[in-house]
Amino acid sequence: MLDFIFAMIAVSMNATGGGTAAQVPATSSVVIGQGSVVIGEGLSVGGAPATPGMDMSVVPPGLVAEPQVPAGKFLTATEVKPILNATKANWVAVREFNGQDLLYVTHLWSWRCGLAAMAISVNDEPLQNWPLPPCHADSATPNAITETDGQPYLTLRLGSVEKVSIQLVYDDLTMDAATFARNEVKMP
Repeated sequence: MLDFIFAMIAVSMNATGGGTAAQVPATSSVVIGQGSVVIGEGLSVGGAPATPGMDMSVVPPGLVAEPQVPAGKFLTATEVKPILNATKANWVAVREFNGQDLLYVTHLWSWRCGLAAMAISVNDEPLQNWPLPPCHADSATPNAITETDGQPYLTLRLGSVEKVSIQLVYDDLTMDAATFARNEVKMP
C-alpha cells in the first residue's frame, strides 16, 4: 500500500501533465467511551471543530486517543510533541542525489512513537497519508528505524520539489502542520 501511495505521488511529480491523487475518505468523530475519542472528517478531539487549516480527509478514520502516561522512552505525544515543536524546521529535508531529489522524513520517523498519522504534499498536490512504521515499544530503542520499516524518503525528479507540506496527528489526537520551501530544507 505504501508503495502505491508513493508511486502516485511520484507519477504526479514526474509527469509532464499534472495528476490528481486520490484522497482517503474519513468518518465523523464519535465518542466511544469516557475520555476516548475517535476522529475523522470535520471534527477533532471532544467533538470540537477541526483545527483550521487541517485537511481531515487524510486523517485515517477510527483513530483513538492513546493514554498519555510518560514512560521516559518517548512513546507518547506528551513526550514527543515538545521535541517536534522545537525542531519543526527539521521535519523534512530535500537532498539532490544521483540525479534525483530525495525527500526525507527521517526526523519525523525518529519520533513516530508519539504520532498516530502523517500526511505529505509536494508542490501543492493533495495531501497523502504516509503510513508510519510501527513503534518498537518493546525494544531498547523504540523509535529506531529498522530494515523492515522501509525507507524514510521519496525519490522524485531532480529539481522538482519546490514546496513540501506535512500534517501530523499526535497520538493524543492533537494536530500540527507545516509547509517548507525547497530552499528552507535543502541539504548542502
